Amino acid sequence: MVKLIALYKKPENLEEFERNYFESHLPLASKIPGLLRAEISRISGGPAGDPEYFLMAELYFESLDALNQGMASEAGKAAGKNLRSFAKDIVTMMVGEVEERIPAPVGS
Repeated sequence: MVKLIALYKKPENLEEFERNYFESHLPLASKIPGLLRAEISRISGGPAGDPEYFLMAELYFESLDALNQGMASEAGKAAGKNLRSFAKDIVTMMVGEVEERIPAPVGS
């Protein structure tokens, strides 16, 4: 499994960003073929003080091929174009391979 990770720096106009992100971008991204799930995290702090980022999105796909096909689809292109229209200067994107190696604590 792989995930597309998007890290967002705090925008100048938070209200406008959130309206664009949650009302426009996420509905488009949810239509990307092959998308298994999406997690959005609001960054609230870090062990070394305030982090550079305020929001993280993780979009999960079965494989790198599935991610690439999804992003090349009409829905993927539309989501990318939409994101660039309001967040191109504050987003950093990367791909990660998911490995689950830490077992759950006993009794959980």
